[in-house]
Amino acid sequence: MRVGTQTAITALLLVNGCVHASEQESATGFIEDSSLKLLNRNFYFNRDFRDASPGSQSYREEWAQGLLGFYRSGFTQGVIGLGVDAHVFAGVRLDGGPGRSKGKLLPVDSDGRPADGYSTAGAALKARISSTTLRYGELQPNAPVFATADSRLFPETATGLLLESHEVQGLNVQAGHFTAFKRREASGHDGDLLLYYGDGKVGSSIDFVGGDYALGKQLTLSLYASQFDDTWNQYYGGIKYLLPLSASSSFAVQANAYRTRDTGAAYQGRIDTTAYSIATTYTHGAHRFTLGYQKINGDTPFDYVGTGSIFLDNASNYSDFNGAHEASYQARYDLNLAALKLPGVTFSVRYVTGAGIDGTGADIDGGYVGQQGRGGKHWERDLDLKYVVQSGAAKDLSLRLRQATHRANASQGESDIDEVRLIAEYPLSIF
Repeated sequence: MRVGTQTAITALLLVNGCVHASEQESATGFIEDSSLKLLNRNFYFNRDFRDASPGSQSYREEWAQGLLGFYRSGFTQGVIGLGVDAHVFAGVRLDGGPGRSKGKLLPVDSDGRPADGYSTAGAALKARISSTTLRYGELQPNAPVFATADSRLFPETATGLLLESHEVQGLNVQAGHFTAFKRREASGHDGDLLLYYGDGKVGSSIDFVGGDYALGKQLTLSLYASQFDDTWNQYYGGIKYLLPLSASSSFAVQANAYRTRDTGAAYQGRIDTTAYSIATTYTHGAHRFTLGYQKINGDTPFDYVGTGSIFLDNASNYSDFNGAHEASYQARYDLNLAALKLPGVTFSVRYVTGAGIDGTGADIDGGYVGQQGRGGKHWERDLDLKYVVQSGAAKDLSLRLRQATHRANASQGESDIDEVRLIAEYPLSIF
């Protein structure tokens, strides 16, 4: 299989027959529809490795302040609308030093010394016909088979082409071709594509096509396919179903499945993996209860490009629970404290446990050999507390505390850690 931009364009033309109101018809101009938004982000990161061996880094601690600016132009009027999107990020170190950094907030040199500050900027050109938009440049794609994440001071970005179409009511079609990746702590834009778990040679491009189709307000279906150059073909299917039970309660089911097989030169060795998850959620008023199950079938972990291209339900704050042959279970509780006269305050607690890991069958010439043994097991507990100011001069200021604890045996392959993240964000809309 070869998934590329030509395939994507053909797919979009095929669905062009059921057109709803064109987005381009409502364009008022390049300047008239433009926006400039700023995000002030203060990020503290602390990770304590409880099982660190003598001489290795046992503690990470960083604190940084960032200013993120996002400009989005409108589209010029006419059959083809043209525009540009741009961003500028600037960060300053508030704390952190040799032996304590590498928390992915700030770049570090070969001696482990973090930079006092760093900045990065990027842009993308865009063109729109009807309700189909083509973008080229530095982007933040969000597809199940290729997505960038925003989990540190700066978000990740990727360089390439992204095609999005909303020609059919309820259908969102995406296709992309990407060749470079900017890590969350990097200033440059032309880094190699980031393979999250594999080791060794990395493919030079990733192509994908797929879409999401909403059948009314209750059911959404998703289907995607991708090809990571000389590494794998990957397919994804997802379903979300929401059943209202009353004015204040509902029941939801969400399922996600991936199929990954090596292709071409097979840079990461033999891969034949099926990964799936299912989660059920019951919501009643301010309370939400979730139970989840996830399974990996294959001799290698479920792997992905970037740090956000995993839509499996048990992927957590620290671990993805994606080990070879792993089965994992999740229990989660969310509470909106507005019901307790504390508007803007939300809380969640999650516990995930996984076992049955066996990575001894990984290809000895591949990128996963030796990462996991037989009989691996682990667990993780995540706590999240967030407050968003509801009114006044500080309206929309958010304060967030995230804490994670992870414990594992030697065969699981990941560390025993205690982690704390403190994040303060204040968004501003300039125009």
